[in-house]
Amino acid sequence: MAMKIRLARGGSKKRPHYAIVASDSRMPRDGRFLEKLGIYNPLLPKDSEDRIRMDMERVQYWLSQGAQPTDRVARFLEAAGVQEKTARNNPKKAEPGKAAKDRAQKRADREEAARAAAAEAANSPAPAQAGVTDETALDASEATSGTESA
Repeated sequence: MAMKIRLARGGSKKRPHYAIVASDSRMPRDGRFLEKLGIYNPLLPKDSEDRIRMDMERVQYWLSQGAQPTDRVARFLEAAGVQEKTARNNPKKAEPGKAAKDRAQKRADREEAARAAAAEAANSPAPAQAGVTDETALDASEATSGTESA
C-alpha cells in the first residue's frame, strides 16, 4: 500500500485549517485516512508555537513503515529536524510567463524607438520657429504696447 503523510484541509471558506494525516495515496485529499498526526494552521503568525503541531513519535513510525511525506509536510519535518534538508532546484520559478515577456519586449521596443527619435532630434539642427526672428518679435511687442497706450 502506497502511504503518504499529507495535509487534509478543513475549515471554512478562506479560513483554512489542515490536519497532518497518514493516508493511502489513492484516497482523496480530505477523504479517509489512517491516523491524524498533527495540525497546521496557516493563519497563525510564523513564529507561533501553535502554527504546526505534530506527534513526532507517530510521524517517525509512519516514515519507518515507508510513508512518503508531501512537499509541504517534508518542509515541516525539515524545520523540526526529523528529516535532512533536500536541495531544491527550480530554475524556472523566477522566470516570467509568456505574456509578461511579450509586454517587456513591447516596452523595450517603445523605449528604443523613443531613444532613437531623441538622438535623431539632438543630432539634427534646430529648426527656426515658424519664420519668426528676434527682430520681428521685438517689432510685434512694440506694436502691441503702442496700441495699449492709445
